[in-house]
Amino acid sequence: MRHGKRINHLSRKSAHRKAMLANMACSLIEHKRINTTVAKAKALRMYVEPIINRAKTDSTHSRRMVFRSLRDKYAVQELFRTVGPAITDRDGGYTRIIKTGFRPGDAADMCLIELVDFNDLYGTATASKKKRTRRGGAKKKAEDVVATGAAAVADKAVEVAEKTAEAVSDTVEEVSEAAEEVAEATTEQVAEATQEATEAADEAADESKDDAENSDDENKA
Repeated sequence: MRHGKRINHLSRKSAHRKAMLANMACSLIEHKRINTTVAKAKALRMYVEPIINRAKTDSTHSRRMVFRSLRDKYAVQELFRTVGPAITDRDGGYTRIIKTGFRPGDAADMCLIELVDFNDLYGTATASKKKRTRRGGAKKKAEDVVATGAAAVADKAVEVAEKTAEAVSDTVEEVSEAAEEVAEATTEQVAEATQEATEAADEAADESKDDAENSDDENKA
């Protein structure tokens, strides 16, 4: 039973336990995630979150208090330069524990502990929300299809009408040109026939006049 057991001693003396947690906190701040056992991860979360909370205020006092716990100036610089600005809008809960199974050999319960605001491995892609449709959606879709088909048919009819109009206009022009040619040819033929008829009439008149003169001469004789 755990009566009165407020913290997990992790089977270590106080100095050893504090040194181990400080080293784990420095590794977490530097690499943003580490693999360890679930028991150590829970103890580390209780140890490191108050330290991370101090990074919100970048002052000499805050840096000295953090350095007293971490004992690593590079971890302190990383905490106040990188981690602090990222957690400004978060009120606690800076770490996340994800269980990863059991360790071969002693079957220890293993996990991944990471800083929440520095997750770039999973869950970053937003899932696309499936659009809900009503029963009338199929009818609307059918109406859209019919409207699209009608528009296509209308466009095709307009195109055919334009082509037909062009063909008719071309045919009318050809017919008018042919009619003009026929009219010109007919006029020429009528003129030629009229001239020939006039010449024939003149010749016939001359012949009749000659015949009349000959008949008069015979009578006198």
